[in-house]
Amino acid sequence: MDRNFPIDSAAIPGKTFPFLLSNGKKLEITVPQESVTVRAYQPSEFAGPSLLIPPSLIPPGVVLAEGSLVLLSDADPTTIRSVLDSIGTIAPTASVEPVGIVIDSLAQLTVIRSLLVVGMVLGLVIGVAAFVVSVADRAMERRGQVAALALLGAGAGTLRVVQVVQVVLPLVVGLGAAIVAGWLAESSYLITGGGAVHWDWEGLPLLFACALGVVLAAALASVPMVRRHVDPEHIRRD
Repeated sequence: MDRNFPIDSAAIPGKTFPFLLSNGKKLEITVPQESVTVRAYQPSEFAGPSLLIPPSLIPPGVVLAEGSLVLLSDADPTTIRSVLDSIGTIAPTASVEPVGIVIDSLAQLTVIRSLLVVGMVLGLVIGVAAFVVSVADRAMERRGQVAALALLGAGAGTLRVVQVVQVVLPLVVGLGAAIVAGWLAESSYLITGGGAVHWDWEGLPLLFACALGVVLAAALASVPMVRRHVDPEHIRRD
């Protein structure tokens, strides 16, 4: 029963209705005493009062001569695609009407996700390569200063700590600002879109873990760039 639609006056609890089966026989179904009140948001398979007959009440090997078989599943694209493929395997000629789902959009979503993955991988490769080149170039420029500090008695640990701080500090500030700005942009989109979820916290732990991994990789990569080998040419040039 749906309060937005008028009640079916013929569907009196206890009344029996015959349903024609595909083998020519009839199935007697009695309207139950209890009912379930639903509020179906359109588009929906349920529009007004409906009598739901579970498949367990129908004899094996036959179906109703008239009516529709309603299958409920999760709304995520992977489940939808799996359900449709399974139906196509069992009954290739069956007519399937996806309610509230646009199959073409699912195909477009797959293409868009593939492009996003390719773009993210390319961005990661280019970003890492640019970072390695930048760190190596900066270390080469500072060889004279490192040699001078080594002559003045600066310890290897001090030089490495300074190198790590100089590399990691701007990276932490940049990644932190990017994460906060991206999360606020996503939340603004969710709020203005009128969805039920306004603040999405689900992906933040993974995002912070990836950022921490980047920072650790940068710190470890910057340590070998500090060499305490004293080259007189570097002292003279500096």
